[in-house]
Amino acid sequence: MPQAVLEHITAACASTVVFLRAARLGKVVLHIGLAMVQGARHEHGEALEVAAAQLNQAVTVHPLRTAEDVTGSLDALVLPGGESTTMRLATASGGLLDALFTWMESHPDRPVLGTCAGAILMAMPGEGRTAFLDVDVERNGWGRQRRSFEGDVDVSLDCPAPSTSVGDARSTLEGHIALPVGGQETSSEAMHGVFIRAPRFTDEPRRGEVIARLEGEPVGVLDGARLALTCHPELTQDRRFHRWLLAQAASAKGGR
Repeated sequence: MPQAVLEHITAACASTVVFLRAARLGKVVLHIGLAMVQGARHEHGEALEVAAAQLNQAVTVHPLRTAEDVTGSLDALVLPGGESTTMRLATASGGLLDALFTWMESHPDRPVLGTCAGAILMAMPGEGRTAFLDVDVERNGWGRQRRSFEGDVDVSLDCPAPSTSVGDARSTLEGHIALPVGGQETSSEAMHGVFIRAPRFTDEPRRGEVIARLEGEPVGVLDGARLALTCHPELTQDRRFHRWLLAQAASAKGGR
């Protein structure tokens, strides 16, 4: 049996187990779509699982590879990093990006978290679409790969604190082991930021608010249910942004 088929079967079985366990406990299950194009996809999957455990929230993470994977049953989306031009080319045949953008237009109240290249896609979706974030962004704004860096980011985001203490076990998505990461979450507003060939917001957003700054410069923008970061929180053990996503998804789902 082809490996890809085995991966899909494994993911489907895992999702079914989570769903049935939650149903027995009378919990609402959140269905989170994770775009599997480039970037730290599996680290985002791990971050979602840890954030869900911290909030005692039942979650099923759905890997999204083609347009058919993007359905109205999804409660939230994660757009990982990567190289935005390559992501557009790689998804052209399967129509994934077009389906993701259509989903975002159809469900403006459902939260989306975009990191690095995901932030670029939200600000510059292309194809004649209206930007999901009204902010100017520059690709590779800090320089090429060798100019990647880490720094302390000041965060001002209303998100739930962990209700339980959960360590980052190397939980997997479709059998892939996530990268060991650092940057422990603290109780302060500071966050360890990882910037890899990162884009750069060239000005303050014309709509929405800045929720993260690096030495005064915006690196995180929030507009309604859309949150974009130019850094990679999934490469740290700071799960506040993933908890925000789940909390927003639960709130939006409760109102439907």
